[in-house]
Amino acid sequence: MYREISKELLNFIEKSRSCFHAIETIKEELNNNGFEELLESKVWKLEKGKKYFVTRNASSIIAFNIGEDLDNYSFNMIASHSDSPVFKVKENYEIEVGKNYIQLNTEKYGGMLHSTWMDRPLSVAGRLVVKEENKLVTKLVDVDRDLLLIPNVAIHMNRDANSGMKYNEQIDMLPLFGTSENGKGAFLEVVAKSANVSVEDVISNDLFLYNRMKPSIWGSKEEFISSPKLDDLQCAFTSLKAFVSSYSNKSINIYCCFDNEEVGSQTKQGAQSTFLVDTLNRINEGLGKNKEDYYRAIASSFMLSSDNAHAVHPNHPEKSDPTNRVYMNEGVVIKYNANQKYTTDAVSAALFKTLCKNADVPYQSYTNRSDTPGGGTLGNVATTHVSIKMVDIGLAQLAMHSSYETAGVKDTYYMFKVMEEFYNSHLEEISAEEIQISK
Repeated sequence: MYREISKELLNFIEKSRSCFHAIETIKEELNNNGFEELLESKVWKLEKGKKYFVTRNASSIIAFNIGEDLDNYSFNMIASHSDSPVFKVKENYEIEVGKNYIQLNTEKYGGMLHSTWMDRPLSVAGRLVVKEENKLVTKLVDVDRDLLLIPNVAIHMNRDANSGMKYNEQIDMLPLFGTSENGKGAFLEVVAKSANVSVEDVISNDLFLYNRMKPSIWGSKEEFISSPKLDDLQCAFTSLKAFVSSYSNKSINIYCCFDNEEVGSQTKQGAQSTFLVDTLNRINEGLGKNKEDYYRAIASSFMLSSDNAHAVHPNHPEKSDPTNRVYMNEGVVIKYNANQKYTTDAVSAALFKTLCKNADVPYQSYTNRSDTPGGGTLGNVATTHVSIKMVDIGLAQLAMHSSYETAGVKDTYYMFKVMEEFYNSHLEEISAEEIQISK
């Protein structure tokens, strides 16, 4: 069962070569499971017992499954993110070198491990905006072949390369596309052809590099998985799989996958935008509920903020906290931080540990070393608009923000099972000191 669900995950990632493709892959799964698409610009007509989803910017999505017994309803929410650290293609992208080479002018998006992008086959994926008569239409594009490569400098020309290398994004990290004999505009011709549109109709684009190395399951007993974008498509996949297979008659289950987590979430489609609170309010109003009902529901609601965590590194165990160390294949990780980079507190941890016990899923506790600051994630920014109980969780992985990351083959299954347990449950705040979990 561990290998089977990991194979599903890796297939999901292969189809999700940009944040836009990730959302399209999620939409396909929702459509196959009877969800109805809503538009933010149209009137919503909602019914109890029905399933819906809405997107923003084609790179973030919120789906919801409405129970039928909503006298004391709450929102069961899981949030993940669709983006990963990548290189984005700039405007005026072609650079000619020595009247021979053509490079692409790119800039980094998020904080990646630069060296992992070098000397391997790359391509581009994203979206084009094209003109069709009097309309602007978005087209997804994936140039599904080995197209680019970022070459290292030979050791003979840089004798200090193995003593520590500081990479300059404008000099060292530009990908080689072709030779000058192809002529100016060759890159757009390749991209337009892949999208089945004419070059003349392309008005603008959002294009990103991606690593074309195939995902793999490996190890002495095939206990590891490696792939691009495990952070955070592993959580996006497991929460989606749990969401479509679960139902709580007394709750409204919410699936969120936001863009732009890797750059701070402060966009119209990020976790710090109004996307979530707008959607929750429209659900409430669409079901004929009032503000008092909404506030009561929020008081009993719970979110799993799902983003991967750092496993103990086999070569550098000293990088991890002395007592809160997490390992691949040892279960779901609960993340703690005294300065609220993670939202976990005693109440939310107890709720999640109870869900793990009910699902027979192991869990681990993670904190950063006290002398090493960690990054934030989705939960602590989402709560600026929706104040709910929340726990930060993830799965242990190595080489986070590499173009090829590693995780445990068992952990995908563990995360799916506890998320399924959560979506099948109903939470209700009985008093300031009591929270009830029921089915």
